[in-house]
Amino acid sequence: MVDRIMRVNAYTTFDLLEGRVKGHGFDEDAYAVLNVSTDTREDPDAVEVQIEMDNTEVDAVEPHADTVSLSPAQAREMAAELEKYASKVDASEE
Repeated sequence: MVDRIMRVNAYTTFDLLEGRVKGHGFDEDAYAVLNVSTDTREDPDAVEVQIEMDNTEVDAVEPHADTVSLSPAQAREMAAELEKYASKVDASEE
């Protein structure tokens, strides 16, 4: 990815995923970086989920990264939802 906004290194949660940018009148596939971390290194207040699409593959939007801040309870709820849907996908593949 050229002109990355997020830092991508050995600690990035996922550095190459298949993503999609979808909006009114456009739907584009692109590689993506997804990272989960905390808002600060010391005494964090929130879990952050960040995603950035490869800006060389997306023409419909300007290069950017999106961040969602979650409380610990929200992060656990998200983890439970991910587990639930992963199990559904596993079951459909059997």
